[in-house]
Amino acid sequence: MFSAISHIYTVALLQPILNLLIWLYNLIPGQDLGWAIIVLTLLIKLVLYPFTVAQIKQQRALQSLQPKIDEIRKRLNDNKEEQAKELMALYAKEKVNPAASCLPLLIQLPILIALYQALSISLGSNELNLLYTFIAHPSFINTKFLGLLDLTRPSYMLAVAAALIQFVQSKQMLKPPAATITPPPAEVAQSPGAKDESLATTMNKQMMYMMPVVTGIIGFTLPGGLTLYWFVMSLLTILQQGWLIKRMPPKMEPQLSNEKL
Repeated sequence: MFSAISHIYTVALLQPILNLLIWLYNLIPGQDLGWAIIVLTLLIKLVLYPFTVAQIKQQRALQSLQPKIDEIRKRLNDNKEEQAKELMALYAKEKVNPAASCLPLLIQLPILIALYQALSISLGSNELNLLYTFIAHPSFINTKFLGLLDLTRPSYMLAVAAALIQFVQSKQMLKPPAATITPPPAEVAQSPGAKDESLATTMNKQMMYMMPVVTGIIGFTLPGGLTLYWFVMSLLTILQQGWLIKRMPPKMEPQLSNEKL
């Protein structure tokens, strides 16, 4: 079972990423592995674009529902079970999943692992046995980005830059109003719908505060090539999110007055 999964992972993810990386390295003038990683990151970002759009649509939908969510929580403050039922009914009616905002990050994790392995393989050019027959086998791989930064070794400068830009990216998406910053009441935390909301809340807080720290710590230990990928991916995400957020502003509904309660 494990060997079958490993084979699928290699054929469907690792091998295509490795071959694309080496193809770009051969194609780009100057044969600089750093530029190949940057272009590869851009291509991966384009592939992930539909998931990013879906993520922002879900977050915008949650933000649009914030007045209704606040009204339900205030009106049923003393009845947590009924409050959870109404919130889950509201999510179902509006076809909103609070946990959907975590999807792009979860999808990107196996890609990140595959890229790490691809970089490890490409940095030892004598082990490129996963190359397709139509991809030229380079006799030497230049691992110094711009002739200065050795991508085979950890880069403290890239690690700090990646951590900072990760914080900016997280903060950009979690600007209020946001419906998934406050966790559901403890009394109903184990209900199916509330579990989704709890997951979204946890993931959002981790993205906001923990991800930059983890990114920096990992960046101090991993090869600079992987940190370069993460930095460029975060930068592209900020630009992409900024453009999509302007195109999809939340349609906030007016807060219900006390007279209607």
